[in-house]
Amino acid sequence: MYSNAQTNKTVLDRYLALPQGSRVQALYIWIDGTGEGLRSKTKSLEKKPTSLSELPIWNYDGSSCYQAEGSNSDTYLKPVKMYPDPFRRGDNILVMCETFKYNKEPTDTNHRKMCAEVMDKAKDEHPWFGIEQEYTLLAQDGHPFGWPKNGFPGPQGPYYCAVGANRVYARDVVEAHYRCCLYTGIRISGTNAEVMPAQWEYQVGPTEGIDMGDDLWVSRYLLERVAEDFGVVVSFDPKPMAGDWNGAGAHTNFSTDAMREAGGIKAIEAAIDQLSKHHIRHIKAYDPREGKDNERRLTGAHETSSIHDFSAGVANRGCSIRIPREVAEQGYGYLEDRRPSSNCDPYSVTRVIVQTVCLKE
Repeated sequence: MYSNAQTNKTVLDRYLALPQGSRVQALYIWIDGTGEGLRSKTKSLEKKPTSLSELPIWNYDGSSCYQAEGSNSDTYLKPVKMYPDPFRRGDNILVMCETFKYNKEPTDTNHRKMCAEVMDKAKDEHPWFGIEQEYTLLAQDGHPFGWPKNGFPGPQGPYYCAVGANRVYARDVVEAHYRCCLYTGIRISGTNAEVMPAQWEYQVGPTEGIDMGDDLWVSRYLLERVAEDFGVVVSFDPKPMAGDWNGAGAHTNFSTDAMREAGGIKAIEAAIDQLSKHHIRHIKAYDPREGKDNERRLTGAHETSSIHDFSAGVANRGCSIRIPREVAEQGYGYLEDRRPSSNCDPYSVTRVIVQTVCLKE
């Protein structure tokens, strides 16, 4: 048993019940220099803020987050969105932040700033996104949660959307995370057990513009915090287990006003044509290592397309871009880009889609 799992989490409740007066706790969240790790720290505010303008810019040690040298380590946190805090509750808040270097330039992993600029240019097209975030739960020794310690579970087949203690692992983590997302106002739209045992998925959206990136990052933070309470580790690795096991993606559903209107299939087909011309650019934007992570996942097997080729089809989960059958039949709706990896930066993913489809860049 690992030490984090040994602490009695319920003891904390007696302290959280103590009155805190008019002051509130603001937990600032940011993306570190890996482009996939999240960090956070808490600041006391004299009163509950009613707008972002009331939240101070803060700083942190960038040299301990792979974002600065120790000799010049102060890195700035700029608040961009507030959420109610499901852990401390009351008037306490979570604050998603952008990160900036000492010279006020964005850090290398601050992809939000450019994403926001792109979304502003395309705002008249009202780009909507829905991301299907897959992840794997691990024990603290790094082994998939619930798997035999000296072997493997039975082959894939009975685990997807399953029920039963011999098929589904750590549903309590999933349910707790779902409720936290609802509490914060994140537009979580569903969840399900995935094809590989100990692998799950939840969906966020439809959400417009920059909100997709903000909400998905904060939902990931909530998931890791919840799993921490249960003594379980969350992995967003796109291929956590080698061999005949499904990988994990972040399938991205996308539409514009023109696609959602009657006859929108023509706009969807035009978007797919644009996407086909920029396959390599998208692959580089779809994981933190410019395609190196996705190489292990996008093999053409396990419901994926090949990383080397662009493809599209109706109801085909082996394509780069899938048009849902319902969309093809009714003649309008959305498309699904199945290429983004589970550890992608949603700011990068949504930005490049809008650049390609809406701005024709």
